[in-house]
Amino acid sequence: MTSWIIQTTMMVLSVFIGSSQGKRDQVLYCSACKAIVDELNYSISLVDPKKTINVGSFRLNPDGSVKDKKVPFARSETHLSELLDGVCNSMSDYALHVDPDTQHKQYIRFAPRSSTDTSSFPDFKNFQFDGPEASNVLKFACETVVEELEDDIISVFSQDMENVHEELCNRISDYCKDGNRISEEL
Repeated sequence: MTSWIIQTTMMVLSVFIGSSQGKRDQVLYCSACKAIVDELNYSISLVDPKKTINVGSFRLNPDGSVKDKKVPFARSETHLSELLDGVCNSMSDYALHVDPDTQHKQYIRFAPRSSTDTSSFPDFKNFQFDGPEASNVLKFACETVVEELEDDIISVFSQDMENVHEELCNRISDYCKDGNRISEEL
C-alpha cells in the first residue's frame, strides 16, 4: 500500500514539475540564435582565407608517415570553439527593436561595428533600452543556446552553408518557428 502511495505521489509530482517549467520566450531565444550566427559570420569574415591549420591524428603510421591535412583556419573546429567561448560577450551591443509598421519584436544590433556603414542601422527611437538587465537576459539566452547547440553550431559553420540562420535557428533548434522571419538580417 505504501509503495503504491509513493509511486502515485511521484507521478503527480513529475506532472506538476513538467508543467510548471515555463516556456522559453521565443523572441528572446530566436534573436539570441540569430545574433550568434551573425556574430560568428562576422568573426569568420575577419580571418584571412589563406590561413590554414593542420588537423588529423598526428600519429605515426606503420610506414613512419603522419596522416594529417590542412583545412581553412576560419572554419576549423579549433577556431569555431574559440569563437563560441566569447560570442555571448557581444550581446551588450543588442537591444529589443520594435518595427514601427508591423510591431514585430526582435533583438538586433544597435552598435555599429567599426568597419560598417551606420546608415543601414534602424532608427534608435524604435529600440527599447531597458538597462543592463536586458542585455544580461539576452546574454543568458545566448549562453543557453551555445551550451545546448555547441556541436551543431560547429558542424553547421564548418560546412560553410549559405542559409545558416535557417538551418541552425529553425531546422536544428526550432527557436525560430516562423520561417518568414528567419531570412531577415540582423
